[in-house]
Amino acid sequence: MQFVRRSNLTIGGALLALALIACAGYLAASPEEGPFLAESHVAMNRMMKAMEVKPSGDVDKDFVAMMVPHHQGAIDMAQAELRYGHNEQLRRLAQEIIVTQQQEIAVMELALPPSVPSPDETSLAVLTDGAAICRPSNP
Repeated sequence: MQFVRRSNLTIGGALLALALIACAGYLAASPEEGPFLAESHVAMNRMMKAMEVKPSGDVDKDFVAMMVPHHQGAIDMAQAELRYGHNEQLRRLAQEIIVTQQQEIAVMELALPPSVPSPDETSLAVLTDGAAICRPSNP
């Protein structure tokens, strides 16, 4: 458990550092740094938007709904570090972030019971199946 806490603190610190870099002003960016900052900014905006979850009444479901985009944002920013970064220690950390965050997303999604499709999703599946059946066959 000690390893997990230390690892999460290290990852958390790295994410904070990446987030601060992503929010830096574009005017101060060098031509080499510009693409990294732009990519990180897009990842941060996508993550923040996806974390805006309408409460469902199920704390566990809402937790996962907010944490999955948070973890995906970390993955996206770590991938930007791999594309543009030069520091080998940070590149290895970025690789670790990608692996651990993907694993944690899988654990969270597996921890929830399978969801029952809503009536809209069920109707859509029937319509999709019906459309496939009604397509003219190729002679």
